Amino acid sequence: MGQLDGKVAIVTGASRGIGRGIALELAKRGATIVVNYNQNADAANEVVQMISAGGGKGLAVKANVAVMEDATQLVKATVDAFEKVDILVNNAGTTRDNLIMRMKEEEWDEVLDTNLKSAWNMCKLVSRPMMKARYGRIINITSVSGIAGQAGQTNYSASKAGLIGLTKALAREIADRNITVNAVAPGFVLTDLTSSLPKELTDQLNNAIPLKRWGTIDEVAFAVSFLASDEAAYITGQVLSVDGGLVMG
Repeated sequence: MGQLDGKVAIVTGASRGIGRGIALELAKRGATIVVNYNQNADAANEVVQMISAGGGKGLAVKANVAVMEDATQLVKATVDAFEKVDILVNNAGTTRDNLIMRMKEEEWDEVLDTNLKSAWNMCKLVSRPMMKARYGRIINITSVSGIAGQAGQTNYSASKAGLIGLTKALAREIADRNITVNAVAPGFVLTDLTSSLPKELTDQLNNAIPLKRWGTIDEVAFAVSFLASDEAAYITGQVLSVDGGLVMG
């Protein structure tokens, strides 16, 4: 179930965290993975090595996908190497949390560019080969912060809400070419970055989650893999929350 044999996937921001987990899970299901990174070449190449060790194929490509020229080169490198793009996972993201009174304009701009403009760039660029092939799966990684909002995250919440709007608009725009566009909205997920949070804070957050625990990277990757598969062919324009029930409705 959910096999992706013969598919070619681009995963942006795939050198670590959730992006890394998504890349590895898609590869386990048979997809060839283009591991996009912006800074950490060693980490990206490690992901490719792990994919190869599992019998799969991968390619690390450096690109700041918030810059159209870089994003263009990423898609070109993918098509040059593998002749097509079947799956796009827009995962590249960043945070610059602050109260709005203290937030600098550059903190707003950086988060909106990294989280939202990058996804628009990539969607624009892959839409042409996908439409020509009359097949595609686009999955945007948004957040529960884009659904419910979060104090101190006006930039992040706005960017992730924008991804939801992008998802729904694009889903309507290219559905007649057999291309689905969906979003996955993780809640609190255990990563290297969150593992250092104080226990008092994690306990407080656990109490707000109906399932009383944080999610795992694998659980997010499973949701993405499903939406990338043929089993999800009749699902488009939707937001799948992977949050333990934190945000409902």
